[in-house]
Amino acid sequence: MTDSGMKKDNKETGTETKETRLQLLKKQATESDPKPSPTLTLRKILGGDILYGELVRSQIWVILLIVLFTIIYVAFRYQCQQDMITIDKLQTQLKDAKYKALSSSSTLTERYRESRVLELLRLNNDSLLHIAEQPPYIIIIDE
Repeated sequence: MTDSGMKKDNKETGTETKETRLQLLKKQATESDPKPSPTLTLRKILGGDILYGELVRSQIWVILLIVLFTIIYVAFRYQCQQDMITIDKLQTQLKDAKYKALSSSSTLTERYRESRVLELLRLNNDSLLHIAEQPPYIIIIDE
């Protein structure tokens, strides 16, 4: 072979090498995810490999929105349950207060009934109060 033949072969080899290198770089530089293996193992899930998937990355805002709504739902439900517990306690206190007021009213009515007062007056002989034997007088004043 001549020198010109060797140079031609080197140029062709160099061109082929550049093309193969370029193709190799293009293959490595793609942003597409590698195809997941058909088997989904616990190690891949716990290792976080599932979070790198194209589907998860493209739907991240939807996933975050669902998480936000779930947190809000749980918070409102908790607050509602706390309010229901407070309402139940207040209703119980109100019922107790009503029963206590009814009991006090009944006791006062029984203590200050006319027959009971008259009985207490009879038992205390030293009292100046007594039952009127005559009806009250009506005094009419002319103007």
